Amino acid sequence: MNDGQTRLTGTSYAVLSLLELSGPATPYDLKQALERSIENFWPVPHTTFYAEPARLAAAGLLTERQEDGGRRRKLYSLTDEGRHALKEWANSPELAPPQLREEAVLKIFAGGDPLPILQTRSQWHRAKLAELEGYLEAIGDDPLWRGVRASLQVGVSYNRMLLEAMEGFLEAQATSAGS
Repeated sequence: MNDGQTRLTGTSYAVLSLLELSGPATPYDLKQALERSIENFWPVPHTTFYAEPARLAAAGLLTERQEDGGRRRKLYSLTDEGRHALKEWANSPELAPPQLREEAVLKIFAGGDPLPILQTRSQWHRAKLAELEGYLEAIGDDPLWRGVRASLQVGVSYNRMLLEAMEGFLEAQATSAGS
């Protein structure tokens, strides 16, 4: 039972969301799913993520079952309380302010040449855009994946927007250099 003392974080909700979609899973299964989905827009440190299911189980939001034999893996599932906490959080209009954590911008701020930095980052955004579009195509129209589809669509738009901004900057620099 959640005693109200356990602070739920973005990582907590990432774990709850993945279990809601996938059903019972091991921490390894959850990390694999995270890498193909949430980590595209919500990076989570490896050690933090692996510790989170046990913390949520201690709070009563997950059940934990350990295999009797073999590798004795732990299998986590949502409790009704965990499902309720996830739904309440997901439907709340409250949001933390967005953060831009972009090393390219930090390097430019520190005096780095923006042209090679943004050329490299543009290549990365093109590859990420192709990856997200592939995920979007793969999930199809299953209603269970509605939220995943919407987050992928936002990710595609976000990467297109950044790519257009960077390419616009690079074009403007090329034009001014040619003048």
